[in-house]
Amino acid sequence: MDLSQFSTLRVAASDLNGQMRGKRVPASYAQKLDKGAVRMPLSCLNVDIWGADIEDSPLVFESGDKDGILLPTDRGPVPMPWLETASALVPLTMHREDGTPFLGDPRQVLAGVLGRYEARGWQVMAATEMEFSLIDASGKRPRPPRDPRSNRRLFGPDILSVDELDAFDGFFTALYEGCVAMGLPVQTIINESGLGQFEVTLNHQAALRAADDAWLFKALTRGLARRHGLAASFMAKPYADDAGNGMHVHFSVLDRDGRNVFDNGGPEGTEALKQAVAGCVRAMPASTLIFAPHGPSYDRLVPGAHAPTGACWAYENRTAAIRIPGGPPAARRIEHRVAGGDINPYLMLATVLGAAIEGIDEALVPPAPITGNAYAQDLPQLAPDWGAAIDRFESDAFIARCLPPLLIENLVMTKRQEFAKLAEIPAKDHWKIYLERV
Repeated sequence: MDLSQFSTLRVAASDLNGQMRGKRVPASYAQKLDKGAVRMPLSCLNVDIWGADIEDSPLVFESGDKDGILLPTDRGPVPMPWLETASALVPLTMHREDGTPFLGDPRQVLAGVLGRYEARGWQVMAATEMEFSLIDASGKRPRPPRDPRSNRRLFGPDILSVDELDAFDGFFTALYEGCVAMGLPVQTIINESGLGQFEVTLNHQAALRAADDAWLFKALTRGLARRHGLAASFMAKPYADDAGNGMHVHFSVLDRDGRNVFDNGGPEGTEALKQAVAGCVRAMPASTLIFAPHGPSYDRLVPGAHAPTGACWAYENRTAAIRIPGGPPAARRIEHRVAGGDINPYLMLATVLGAAIEGIDEALVPPAPITGNAYAQDLPQLAPDWGAAIDRFESDAFIARCLPPLLIENLVMTKRQEFAKLAEIPAKDHWKIYLERV
């Protein structure tokens, strides 16, 4: 992309909550971004959901709040179709002064996990399915949007309705066009079971690129919705009595010759697949914080509500937390179904893939795959609430083998501060904090 056509650019990296932290700079910066022209405090990627410094964080006063160096990722610049004035966003990633990756940057954490696969000559391929809700946020509480054709509010589930998709044709046409402009591999968009709820599938690709694109897709969706007079929210549970928003991830692993290491020619998959599943199942209860990172996230994790609550796996069973889909053996893959839509895609993929490679490295053996309804079975459970999730994530020895200690320490401090501050705000106002931040 020729960046000289723009008067200004946005340069940004992802913080721990998946929000963009960066600057608006003159287009002339394009020539020197790879030379370290953009510097920001290391601490800025480890702020809370409101964007405030973390009290007592060693990244702030203890270390003098020192700068890191932001360098462009290999994702490259992308247009920003949600803005009225043409501009471009250059995704960046944080490094320390000596050039080493800063492991408080969630993208760097994922890159480090993927390095474990690369050391084996492997490449991880991933695809995402993301759910979001279109919402009228103009009042004192979130409400379903109005059908643009009739001006009447949506009033009930309309699963796989083409008519409801067409009611918001202006928005979805702009969304497809925006994805094409930004190089996001959008596939299907469907009407889901919730009020004004939709699901978008992004095609499989290299895992780091998949995380980049999920992060960018969220920004595009929220921005375009605002241009159409709506809010688009990836909150895990926008309405207490309605379906929640999830994000499912499918992944497979290719060897040096491009062969799927999960494919044994049959439906059951290889030992490597089962070992990866074992790692994911073992990590799941202690990694609940990654899949449900905010207080309201736990409203979604209700047994029998299409959000997994027990650590288990199965073949072709959508009640299980981990599903091995059917289909051609060459496409054998793992579907991880736990995360809410409000997650940070870098941290979600880093945790799942970190657990999977740990399972492979340690040749872990999974429990037997379940059959039938997972909600009716006695299974190890995810953390029951936000506080328990923070505690488990902080102290679990297996998580410490999957993720770097700096990330664990910083995320726990960030979430403890969010936990304390949210407790001071009436529950009826929590949606105002999260609606378009996650």
